[in-house]
Amino acid sequence: MTQIEEVANNIYRTEIPLPGSPLKAVNSYVIMDSGRNLIVDTGLNRDECMDAMQAGLKALNVDLAETDFFVTHLHADHWALVTRLVADERTIYFNRPDAESAARGGVWDRMGEYSCANGFSKEESQKALSMHPGQRHGSKLNHSLNLLDGGETLAISDYEFTCISTPGHTRGHMCLYEPNKKILLSGDHILEDITPNIQSWSDETQPLRSYLANLDKVSELEVDVVLPGHRRIFTHFKKRIDELKEHHRVRLEEVFGILEQGPRNAYDTASDMSWDIKCESWLDFPVAQKWFATGEALAHLKYLMEEGRLVREEKDGQFVFSAVADH
Repeated sequence: MTQIEEVANNIYRTEIPLPGSPLKAVNSYVIMDSGRNLIVDTGLNRDECMDAMQAGLKALNVDLAETDFFVTHLHADHWALVTRLVADERTIYFNRPDAESAARGGVWDRMGEYSCANGFSKEESQKALSMHPGQRHGSKLNHSLNLLDGGETLAISDYEFTCISTPGHTRGHMCLYEPNKKILLSGDHILEDITPNIQSWSDETQPLRSYLANLDKVSELEVDVVLPGHRRIFTHFKKRIDELKEHHRVRLEEVFGILEQGPRNAYDTASDMSWDIKCESWLDFPVAQKWFATGEALAHLKYLMEEGRLVREEKDGQFVFSAVADH
């Protein structure tokens, strides 16, 4: 049964299930207005998500013809279902960097090549990508988008939300902040029960550095309640930011400690990192979890490279990371 709760005046949360995912569900928020409503994030392009969304909208008596959409970032569990809900007269608000990434095309091929250069076998890489939720349950953003750069204001109901650019989890991740009510719709920038996954699958960006900088950026906001993209709503905003920063500090030291034992590629580094997963060894990890783990290892390896604590060399088409002795 679809769970719906009013989390603030005229703001309702619907839990959209993500079958088979450790995330369990995505939080979709409906902000009700006598003019045009706004739905923030939607779910995967699959029937289970569509059924839950429709049940929630029916319970709230939401008319989709009078509803616009705000997508926090370019991950399929947040945007893919919007293509089944939207029509020409509705507005989709989306951040510019993620829209540009979607428009480039060829992303899966590039990610596959990059993963093989960082330790995946071609067979395991192809299997991981074939099982990726973005491949299996994504959709094409062929609709017209209202592109945002950050700083814009969206007025809905008695709220005036400011769009806050918070890259890290994706190139253009964006939050919504209501300064008068001190509400933050955080997407996957800040989560309570789990740590947002910061991955790197190209040399074009430094996602962990961006992520940490944007934790500092939002920490200056006055926030009484956080409405996240997954799991529980929470109030201890600045405490949670400190916890996330400490998590990555510890993670960076763990990765550096692994590299002090000898050079490794990202895949092998991930195999030696600690993970909260019920598996006896790395060999028992599902390939999808190996993918996310290696992407996270890469984000931390690149951060340490920029700090001058690691160096990277290419040997026989593979990237190998080594610790710098004087660190």
